[in-house]
Amino acid sequence: MGHPFPIREIARQAGLSEATVDRVLNGRGGVRESTAQEVRRAIADLDRQRTQVRLVGRTFMVDIVVQAPERFTTAVRAALEAELPSLHPAVVRSRFHFRETGPVRQQIGTLDRIARRGSQGVILKAPDVPEVTAAVGRLTAAGIPVVTLATDLPGSGRLAYVGIDNRAAGATAAYLMGQWLGDRSANVLTSLSSGFFRNEEEREMGFRGVMRARHPERTLVEIAEGQGLDATQYDLVRAALARDPEIRAVYSIGGGNNATLRAFTDAGRECAVFIAHDLDHDNTRLLRGHRLSAVLHHDLRQDMREACHLLMRAHGALPPAAGPALPSAIQVVTPYNLPAQTAE
Repeated sequence: MGHPFPIREIARQAGLSEATVDRVLNGRGGVRESTAQEVRRAIADLDRQRTQVRLVGRTFMVDIVVQAPERFTTAVRAALEAELPSLHPAVVRSRFHFRETGPVRQQIGTLDRIARRGSQGVILKAPDVPEVTAAVGRLTAAGIPVVTLATDLPGSGRLAYVGIDNRAAGATAAYLMGQWLGDRSANVLTSLSSGFFRNEEEREMGFRGVMRARHPERTLVEIAEGQGLDATQYDLVRAALARDPEIRAVYSIGGGNNATLRAFTDAGRECAVFIAHDLDHDNTRLLRGHRLSAVLHHDLRQDMREACHLLMRAHGALPPAAGPALPSAIQVVTPYNLPAQTAE
């Protein structure tokens, strides 16, 4: 396993002992394959980050803990690594802990391991449940600041939240939905990945509030717990379409849009208006193909930059901000105004 990095640096990146890393690198026994994969990922991360940062100035080791589909975690990693050069003279080194789904205890275990071994900060996207709130409390008690990303944990000891105003995003989606449906008869499918993510709950509330006020005649049909994954989303959408023949529009709060569109096609149904979130690689392709009406997007690079600045301020490396961070701007992206550089 060729690499130019000292064992100590690999061990720090992987969150493992130097002895364990040494066993993996030298092919000795007694190491699980999952541990060997962690070492390989650490080397790959170090190699990628080495090309983007000069190892000078103050160094911050930051842990990014995200529960989300791969399309979103890929965007998070790319956004952070693209911002690393802008953080000079400080150097931010990152450890990534990504999972698509699974029991909450797995994420709690990750957060508790970080609390034990230490970190200069955690950027966290997690369900808003008491167990996560308690784990964030243990991190802050250990002197590790936590910034929530995309979805907030307001009842926790987190330092700050970065992302959009999710209720305003839902209200924006409702306004567009009403304008584009016009006088056509149509019920609207709202799709959440999970009822435990506060950002999705807030988007749904914003959408439902405006729809009730402006379009009380329209029925909203909710599905949830597809986890934003195509494999689970398809069956949920097919079942909803079978129950309600008037569904002709979609507000996708939690993703799984390829599967949703496939379910409409397989059912021989038209989706007249489809509004989604985030210009990940799936949604970019769907928008270019005119399969989506619009994507509500925001600058994830700006969010990651702001999160790093917040953690650096918590350690006194930057002067205090003049005021609280403002929510990220919500961009309405159609097939005709796609940004020049978008996910492929």
